[in-house]
Amino acid sequence: MASLSLENTSTWRLFRRVWSTYIKGYTGKILLAALFMILSGAATAGLAKLMEPIIDDVFKSENAQMLQMVSLGVLGLFLIKGLASYGESLTMNYIGQRIIANIQGDLFSHLIRADLQFFHDNSSGTLMSRCTNDVNLMKGVVSNTITGLGKDLITLIFLIAVMFYQDWVLSSIAFFVFPLAVIPIVRIGKRMRKVSTHTQQETGVFLSFLKEIFQGVRLVKAYNMENYEIGRAKKVIESLLKLSLKSNRIKSLSSPIMETLGGVAIVVVISYGGYEVIQGKNTAGAFFSFIAALLLAYEPMKRLANLNANLQEGLAAATRIFHILDGVPHIQDSPNAQTGPTGKGTVSFKQVNFQYESGKPVLKDVSFEIPAGKRIALVGPSGSGKSTLLNLIPRFYDIKSGAILIDSVNIKEVSLKALRNSMALVSQEVTLFDDTVRANILYGRQGASNADVVKAAKDAAAHAFILKLPKGYDTVIGESGVKLSGGQRQRLSIARALLKNAPLLLLDEATSSLDTKSEHEVQKALDHLMKGRTCLIVAHRLSTVRNADNIVVLEEGKIVEQGTHDQLIKKNKVYAQLCQWQLVKEDHD
Repeated sequence: MASLSLENTSTWRLFRRVWSTYIKGYTGKILLAALFMILSGAATAGLAKLMEPIIDDVFKSENAQMLQMVSLGVLGLFLIKGLASYGESLTMNYIGQRIIANIQGDLFSHLIRADLQFFHDNSSGTLMSRCTNDVNLMKGVVSNTITGLGKDLITLIFLIAVMFYQDWVLSSIAFFVFPLAVIPIVRIGKRMRKVSTHTQQETGVFLSFLKEIFQGVRLVKAYNMENYEIGRAKKVIESLLKLSLKSNRIKSLSSPIMETLGGVAIVVVISYGGYEVIQGKNTAGAFFSFIAALLLAYEPMKRLANLNANLQEGLAAATRIFHILDGVPHIQDSPNAQTGPTGKGTVSFKQVNFQYESGKPVLKDVSFEIPAGKRIALVGPSGSGKSTLLNLIPRFYDIKSGAILIDSVNIKEVSLKALRNSMALVSQEVTLFDDTVRANILYGRQGASNADVVKAAKDAAAHAFILKLPKGYDTVIGESGVKLSGGQRQRLSIARALLKNAPLLLLDEATSSLDTKSEHEVQKALDHLMKGRTCLIVAHRLSTVRNADNIVVLEEGKIVEQGTHDQLIKKNKVYAQLCQWQLVKEDHD
């Protein structure tokens, strides 16, 4: 996958990409927010300017009429500032939330289309962190940066204008010291980006840990490992705490810098300005107006100083998000891919070789055929390549060399959508979603009628137990179908495959984790499912494979023998040994 490293990605380049991709479309609303910011900044500067008549005309000259006018002026300015701040806050919040939704939508769309290998290479916790924490940090880039560069900068400009209007010499002295803060603030931003990256990586580790423990909580309790897992959790939490404290420490460094420089500026201003008032070169009102503007400018100036640290934190998140969005799936449709149905024909493997990335070969020169409408079983010791071979047919992975054909058409010349529409998968690891029974069956064919759903459930021997559930087909079955037994979950997956009604059926150890009674019920449903379909069956149990039209025996990625059950038993080689081993195991069970 393409990557953007923190070292070689400039702040400007990243911000420009964030702007063009996610912010530019909201230019109109940003201009509206800018208008509110201008009103708020002008009102703040107006409050500072009003200090002059308050001191000179009200207190010194004791002008009662001016007191009323100034009071009304102050009230009006506060009203304008309040309404403008409200409008700006609503507008910027809308923009920020919409951008979060857009980024999350883009991320999920990209992730769901990624190769299976990508999910093996990246933990679920890391991906969850990208979709939640990183996206929220990117919102900070948008909201804080635009608000900071907008509201705070505009307010600062108005206040500086008041200050220079009152005394340009004093203003020059006051702002002479602040450029000295630029260098340390830039360095703080760079450190902030690195810490943010490490924090998000550790957050991904923590999310993966939580998911793993919550899903395996039954095993944790069975082995009395609660204290062990608490210890592991505390280590990760402690690491996150250290990173958080370090992040806060770095971010807070700008505060003493700005406080010190601000103190120096104010001391110089009071000393020089006070001297000018004493000498009669300036009025007390003008001086207090200047001081008010300087003090009011101090807060937005501090926020602008902190802006770079927040910006770098958000841009570190943007780097990680764009790293994912820039990734291109390796498995894609060819330019002239066939989009129509693949038919019900023969599946052929021609000298297929395959290995996972940076791994040793898993399949070596595998060649065999699955005639249309026939059942072919794959057997062999664990690690022989059975499930891998099955995963190559829907192109979950692409082969290194050789060819896989359906009706003499290379599967690489068929679109992924058409290819996968032509097959149904039932595996040992049943995947059900935290939704209703009906919705889980409809996963096989969206838009199917209720009658079709019920028929599929009946054919899968699932209808009877579904009706006994609290709300029947509308019962929510929990995460991964946790509220159902293993046999019930498997029968729902078979109902889903039946509803899809695909010509090619892939069965991957579909009954291996079931007890004898559940296996018997599921096997009957599978027999119904396999009728009239081209089937590739991966299994250990004899009951599943002995009626296959052909049995292909794999060992260390190679086909070592093939034939019917009776033929292979007579050969008394690998298959016969596997059968003997299983019979001994069943006797012991």
